[in-house]
Amino acid sequence: MIETRGLTKLFRDKKRGEIRAVDGVSFTSKPGQIYGLLGANGAGKTTTLRMLATILEPSEGMAIVCGHDVVEAPEKVRANVGFLSAATALYPRLTAQEMVEYFGRLNGIGEAELRKRVDEIFARLDMNSFRDRRCDKLSTGMKQKTSIARTLIHDPQVMIFDEPTVGLDIMTARTILEFIRECRQRGKTVIFSTHVMSEVEKLCDVIGIIQSGKLLAEGSLAALRAEYKEQDLEEIFVKVVRPHYQPEEAA
Repeated sequence: MIETRGLTKLFRDKKRGEIRAVDGVSFTSKPGQIYGLLGANGAGKTTTLRMLATILEPSEGMAIVCGHDVVEAPEKVRANVGFLSAATALYPRLTAQEMVEYFGRLNGIGEAELRKRVDEIFARLDMNSFRDRRCDKLSTGMKQKTSIARTLIHDPQVMIFDEPTVGLDIMTARTILEFIRECRQRGKTVIFSTHVMSEVEKLCDVIGIIQSGKLLAEGSLAALRAEYKEQDLEEIFVKVVRPHYQPEEAA
């Protein structure tokens, strides 16, 4: 389970001064549920997820992940979280299998169990054809599958996906979206950020709309349609975001 209260991240810029990249965000994401964080580029999605994954430390507020505070017990949070981003880097000289095994060992998985998990994951994601290929020789889709395998090798209870389908062909993107659904079916807590409306409509149980670092609206798709008197999610999004939109903002 994920719970945030007043989660805030401040950055300093020489020209712009203090920037509130995330500003007082509060929400809850439960097991067996996909929480969709929907926002334009620079809205604060990635910064929010990086705080949940302990990559960034909050400036104010709090976040609890699987019962652990992200500031007070970051190592326990990381043990329970899988974080996948479109920008996730892979070690170029390792093969896909070596990459996944490396992260399995970092998470303390024994060798026998690790071999079993690697075989299961590579079969599930159709990765056996390139398991011995170096990461710098992989296609974009192959790299993203390797990132997924690395992310879930320790079977985390919380899965965080930060725009995981950016730049992927339709078949690879479809595979990733199917995998996210499977995470929900297995009772995992899933938070998924994107700016792609169709992905939100297909996947998310609860939608949070974020802009200028603030969570402006939240609810199921049905609830948002009822509240904003629009059926099309894009129209709902525009209604919510337009008064707060600043195109020069950066993530």
